[in-house]
Amino acid sequence: MKSTFYVTALAALVAGSAAMAQSAWTGGDDLPTNPLACDGTPAATAALAYDGGSPTNAPDRAGKPITVVDVPKLVGIGYCNATSKGIADAAAEMGNMTATTDGPTEANIDDQITILDNYITKGVDGILFAANDPVAIAPVLKKALEAGINVVGYDANSDPGARQWFVNQAQFNGIAKSLIDNLVAEIGADGSFAIVTSTFTTPNQARWISEMSAYSALCYPDLKWLETVEAQEDNILSFNQANTLITKYGDEMKGIVGMTSVATPASADAVTQSGNCGKVAVVGLATPNAMRPYVQADCVKSVVLWNPVDLGYAAAYVLRAAADGTLQPGATTVAAGKLGELSIINGSEVLLGSPFVFSKENVDQFDF
Repeated sequence: MKSTFYVTALAALVAGSAAMAQSAWTGGDDLPTNPLACDGTPAATAALAYDGGSPTNAPDRAGKPITVVDVPKLVGIGYCNATSKGIADAAAEMGNMTATTDGPTEANIDDQITILDNYITKGVDGILFAANDPVAIAPVLKKALEAGINVVGYDANSDPGARQWFVNQAQFNGIAKSLIDNLVAEIGADGSFAIVTSTFTTPNQARWISEMSAYSALCYPDLKWLETVEAQEDNILSFNQANTLITKYGDEMKGIVGMTSVATPASADAVTQSGNCGKVAVVGLATPNAMRPYVQADCVKSVVLWNPVDLGYAAAYVLRAAADGTLQPGATTVAAGKLGELSIINGSEVLLGSPFVFSKENVDQFDF
């Protein structure tokens, strides 16, 4: 995907036209898109057959104490701390689940695979994961299924057959619409913007970007997407990438979209330190605690997210239901404790809900 970007970007530079510049859009995946209506008309959810995997010869775990490992993309950042808290809260509430979080210190798929493999060898009843790469992680997750381990993903999916269920924080096209609509509200329907993401292969971000591309083409065809850069879930690299974009595009740069809870505050910091608050809008996915200083300073108007504590909480309940055998292929809902009944979409995805927009008016009401 990188090579495609460099080729199209070079072509755009040579051609020197806005139309060619828009061909440099990248960072998305190659899957079909389903952009929402421009007027906000609710999308119909198609009923699809179950496409998840199944543990081989899993023991009867119904109602029995189970040991679960949570392997997020990485540990030590606010977002992943919040999902881990939700898992721990749910485990304590249920009383028959012991959950441990253990992940890489960088968003590295090889390290994530090693950690998962170690826990399969040690022996656990369940695995919760957020994938750094949907394809590369699949073999080790299938190994877990073959060992009779219940496997549930959240936040960032794997190939469906490598896990039983995936808890989706919000539908990809809904997040895409919210990000683009909030961006356009600040920079206009013909403004120019760039994206700071983690990697081009991170599954949830690649999916959001593809849906953003489809939605903006449908609803804001004059919006100019300058470039997408990778920042590896690294705070310093995210800051430097945002700073480079600001310098590179100058007055043409009207907005930056951060695709991660690291990239968005780092981009806001870069805009602040470069004296561009009010000139370069920052919209993105992040936790309210990380964005509060920039929102209160009026440098950031809107932050799009869901409650990551609830996401982890829901994932733990879905895993418990899978282990108990109460969640079976073909189900349309699943009980998730205080969250109530959650809908099942796309065959094997559990939907947490719609994205939420944090602003100066409400950001102080949240603490995560």
